[in-house]
Amino acid sequence: MHKLLSGSLSIDQLTIPISDLPIHLAGLKITQLSDLHYDGKRLSNQLLDQAIAASNAVEPDLVVLTGDHVTDDPTPITQLAQRLQHLQSNVGVYAILGNHDIVPRHARTVITEALTSVGIHVLWNQVAYPWGDCLALVGLADLWSREFDPAPVMDSVPSNLPCIVLAHNPDSAIYLHPWRVDLQISGHTHGGQIVIPGLGPFPAWYQKVRRYVPSSLRRWFPYMREDCSKVVKHWEWAQGLHNVEGTQLYVNRGLGTYFPGRCFCPPELTVLTLKRQEVERSPLSTEPTSVPSVQPL
Repeated sequence: MHKLLSGSLSIDQLTIPISDLPIHLAGLKITQLSDLHYDGKRLSNQLLDQAIAASNAVEPDLVVLTGDHVTDDPTPITQLAQRLQHLQSNVGVYAILGNHDIVPRHARTVITEALTSVGIHVLWNQVAYPWGDCLALVGLADLWSREFDPAPVMDSVPSNLPCIVLAHNPDSAIYLHPWRVDLQISGHTHGGQIVIPGLGPFPAWYQKVRRYVPSSLRRWFPYMREDCSKVVKHWEWAQGLHNVEGTQLYVNRGLGTYFPGRCFCPPELTVLTLKRQEVERSPLSTEPTSVPSVQPL
């Protein structure tokens, strides 16, 4: 059932140029797992163990988990954490939380404590320096939470320092323009789950045809029962690498799935290799960016 819905694991590897990356960090490897939705329905233990083994096989310097570890109930996080503790890296495993990790209200605490208990560092509007003061790793609160406020943590990072941001929702990139962000690593979209060969993720196209489908029939079609913009505004960023006004944004397709399942959109383990790039940066804008209003979960 899981294989039918999700397909085989894809290991996507790419090289990311980082301006002024310290020479001793050139070649640094980061593996990313996202959107596990571990609840006994949407991700098999076999696929999860395969992804963990594949991550360990590349001997990463850092592992990042970019949210939605569970779905509607935080209870499975205990079992999930026991499996995730087998992830190996040189400087540790860092995680952020997604929109499914903060409801119900106690979920955030339960998930944070479970992951922390197995040595995983959970960042919530916090900055870490796994390699010392030469590269910053920022973990933001989920975009839909009341605590999404990037200014305090981003202001604490020196503007001349290379900076990697973990943000569950790729739309977070809209609000990060005032600061230097060399790479934003996200998930949330599941890659669109249904991909039209040659055209891309179906949600990016559905709005163009939705208005022609009678409302009485929309309930019979995936994605048409509600507006996909409530999930993410920029579906054109649903998967892969994008340039968002000078910021490199990478969006992982996730390991778990959701109704109606995946088609031409395999679950993903990402391997990001950083390389040094000497470029001149344009002056950074200091104009404040407003924080989005809270959206329904």
